[in-house]
Amino acid sequence: MATLEECRAAIGKVSERITEIDPADRRKHIVERTVSLTVSDVDTVFDMRLTEDGMQDITERRPDESARRAEVGVTVSSDDLVALAEDRLDAAKALLGGRVKLDANFGDLMRLRKLL
Repeated sequence: MATLEECRAAIGKVSERITEIDPADRRKHIVERTVSLTVSDVDTVFDMRLTEDGMQDITERRPDESARRAEVGVTVSSDDLVALAEDRLDAAKALLGGRVKLDANFGDLMRLRKLL
């Protein structure tokens, strides 16, 4: 099981990778959305905004604490989060295999698919 610090670092890596994408592609595929990332085995939820500049306004809370419903919800284990961030786990395979659960509208799913 990865630590909370490793989870924070993984989110940072994902944010950095977003900024490495060509700016034109980011404008085309990234629409600002609120994101709730539930890391199931460390009992923590990271709330943030997905923007063209990466992940912004990242906060942590316990799953039982109330919060506004995010436009995109992701549930993943800490080890899988770290593996995804380090490109050791293919995002599409993780989604199809049930290791990552995604709660988003169809339009958001199609945009995210192009970034994976």
